[in-house]
Amino acid sequence: MHPTSLLITWLATLVAIQFLGYPFILGGCLCIVLFARSALHAWWQFAYRARWLLLCLWLVLAYGVPGDAMLDLDWAPTWEGVSAANLQVARLILMLGCLAWLFGRLGRSGLVSALWGLLRPLAWRWFDTDRLVVRLSLVLENLKTPQKKGAWREMLNDRINPGGPEVLRISLPTWQATDTLFVAMAMSGLIGSVLL
Repeated sequence: MHPTSLLITWLATLVAIQFLGYPFILGGCLCIVLFARSALHAWWQFAYRARWLLLCLWLVLAYGVPGDAMLDLDWAPTWEGVSAANLQVARLILMLGCLAWLFGRLGRSGLVSALWGLLRPLAWRWFDTDRLVVRLSLVLENLKTPQKKGAWREMLNDRINPGGPEVLRISLPTWQATDTLFVAMAMSGLIGSVLL
């Protein structure tokens, strides 16, 4: 498949997830478990790294949504807040699973190629897409190797040369009819999730 069609499908899926309830979220998680087993380890790592973010989001929603307090305690979150928090955390966990699938399917070079293919139509009108893609490539290259604590300060002060490839080669396969069908199905799913 064309990398850009996978990226478009992933973006449409992320938007559609925001409109899904528990049955569809569970179905999406089961699809990743059954059909993208290679992404399970990365999915677990992403969820583990985001644990504090997920906890903070849960607390903000649980205590921030008005409603009836749990067990009639003044300091307790509301029932409505807990319900909204649980649903949003479940959505984010599914989004992390979709991200693990995308990274597993494309890899770093495929993701850069997909982004370049997606932004190429905008190159002549608004901004320099080649520069954006090269910068993203350098960021992804630097993420492969762990940095020592506080290295970002040294990079800003030009004490460390982050390095990176001298030449960035991007190649895209030919767009096929199946790619158009795949993107059309993703957009139909997006429209269906919004209308449900």
